[in-house]
This record gives sequence, structure tokens and C-alpha cells, in this order.
Amino acid sequence: MHGTPKKRIGRPSRLSSPRNPPLPGPKPPPGGFKEVEVLTPRRLLKIYAQLAKSRLTILVVLTAMSGVALSPLPATVPILLSTAVGTALCSASANTLNQLQEIPYDAQMARTRQRPLVRRAISPLHAAGFAAVTGVAGPAVLWFMASPITACLGAANIVLYAAAYTWLKRKSVSNTWMGAVVGGIPPVMGWTACGGQILPSADYPIHLFLPSFLTETPLDMSMIDNPLGAFALFMLLYSWQFPHFNSLSHFIRGSYAQAGYKMLCVLNPQKNALVALRHSLLLVPICSILFPLSGLTTWAFAITSLVPNAICIRGSWAWWRRCGEKEARVSFQNYLWYLPVMLALMMVHKQGLEWRRWVWMRAYAKTYAMQLNHGILHLRSE
Repeated sequence: MHGTPKKRIGRPSRLSSPRNPPLPGPKPPPGGFKEVEVLTPRRLLKIYAQLAKSRLTILVVLTAMSGVALSPLPATVPILLSTAVGTALCSASANTLNQLQEIPYDAQMARTRQRPLVRRAISPLHAAGFAAVTGVAGPAVLWFMASPITACLGAANIVLYAAAYTWLKRKSVSNTWMGAVVGGIPPVMGWTACGGQILPSADYPIHLFLPSFLTETPLDMSMIDNPLGAFALFMLLYSWQFPHFNSLSHFIRGSYAQAGYKMLCVLNPQKNALVALRHSLLLVPICSILFPLSGLTTWAFAITSLVPNAICIRGSWAWWRRCGEKEARVSFQNYLWYLPVMLALMMVHKQGLEWRRWVWMRAYAKTYAMQLNHGILHLRSE
């Protein structure tokens, strides 16, 4: 029985079984895959602006410029430009260092998930290099072009924001007070850039400018370079931070809670609104007493500043009474326009700046030019 041999049927190979098909060739990338963006110069500048929090940096620079504008001391164009550039570089460094430390927490918040470090548009090492360069360049520009005191204030603000404030956000509600100190320093930087002093001394004593009906002493313009002016600028920005930030934090408190930040709006929303109301009220004596008393403005500012203060206090009061999101948004909107309006009023009422005389002189010059032109035409007609 030697017929044809039977075909041996064995078990199929495990590699070629239906359950384990042979390994295919290269697969296309999955749908969630995203290629790394090429860092072109234009795209890199955009990322740098996001690391610097460009809108916040612009606000910081503008408040520093307000210190220059309100200073009674003369300011040159190089001083103005160097103060703006140096302050912007310091702010960029502080904001970048802040984001480097908060990558895992920013990833949990909807409003910060698109930051460059979270979405890996730039490496942490690259961002750290940017922070280091701006953190050295900013104080250096201020030191050599403005004044050493201004440079020290800029460097101190980087440390306070990037170290103290950022660390406190996850430890204590006092982070808001630390952030207010950081916000109050830029106008003082503008003040010192012009040569103003921040501490009283024998050469720069504190001088009180009383209203005319309380004193017979004539106004001494040489005493306007007063350390009390720097304190007034600091207090304006310091107190403004609370109703501005507290109202903002109220309607995004869910994000702060999700990321685990120790914010007053999360732990005690009612007290958060109360703190904002307190500083809204404190802004009244700051504007109506401290500023004219320091000599930065005339006493007319004490009257005109009452109108915007009254509007904002009403909004803060309504927010504290109801503690609602709608009222918080109204208060937040109020304090967006409050600061530029107040700074504009201060410029109008700046001590020693006689706007009525300036307007009258312009009108006189225009009339004189018209008469002179008319006389020339009359002579030519003859």
C-alpha cells in the first residue's frame, strides 16, 4: 500500500493566522498626530509675544510711561524710549518664567491650554533662554540708559512675579496682594527714570501741597519733586489691581479651582467681592487727597476724579451685595476704562501745566498769524 503520500495538514503558522495577520507596511499617521511647526522668524516672534503676554506687557509699559508723564522733572526722548524698552523686556522675562513653572497647571485650564509651552510650540529650554536674555537685557538697558534705581526696580519685579507671586498662587490667597505690589512698581520705575526719588532725605523732604484756602504760603514749584508723588502713583496702581483682578477672577474661578490655585474667588467669593469694594473706596482718598497733597495734580483733580470713582464704587457695591457673575462683569468693565480715564484727568490737572494758558496762547498765535497773513496780502495788493 504504497500509494501517493497523504498531504500533511498542519496547524497554520501563528504569524499568518487570521487572528495575527502579517505585519503590514508603514501606516499613515493617526488622526490625532500633528507635525511639529517649523519655527520661521515670523512664527517665532509670535511665540515670543505669547510668552511675554503681549497685552499685559503693553499695559505695564503704559503705566511706566504714566510715571514719566506725571513726573515734574524733564524727560528726554532717549529716557522715554529706554524706559519703555527696558520695562517691556523685564515684563517679558517675568511672564515667560511664570509660564515655565505653570505648564502642567495651564494644561488644565481652558483659557491657558493654547499657550506655547502647553501645546509644545517651543521647548522649555528655548523659552528659558528667551527669559534669560530678556531678564538680563531689561535691567541692563534701564541701568545704563535710565538710572540704577530703575534697573533695580525692574529686576526686583521679575523676582517678585516669577518667584514669589507664582509660588504663592498654589499656597495662599495672599498671592493677589503680592501681584498688586508687582503691578504698582512700573509707574514708580517711570518716576525714577526721570531722576525722581522714592525715599525722603534732607535734599528731598516730603512736602505737602495744601489747598489755597488752608494756607497763605505761595506755591513752591521747586518742591514738586516729592517722594510722596512716587507713593501716590504706587498706591493708585496697587489699589486698582483688586477691583480689576478680583472681578475678572470671579467669572473664571472654575478654571482656577480646576488647576488647584489658592484664589480668594474660589475659597470665599463673597470676601473676594468685599476686598474689591474696599479698594474701590480706598481709591477715593488716593485720588482726592493723596495726589493733590503730593503736588502731582492740582486740587481740582480732587473734584473731577469723584465722578469716575462714584460710578465704579456703585458697580463694586452691586457686585458685593449680589455676588453674581453679571455684576462681576460690570465691575470688570468699569475698571478697564477707569485707569486710562484717571491718568488722562491727572494730565489735565497736572501741577504747573496751565492748559487754559496754553490754549489761549495757541488761539492768540493763530489770530496773530491770520492778521500777519492778511497784512502781507494787503501790502502785495498795493
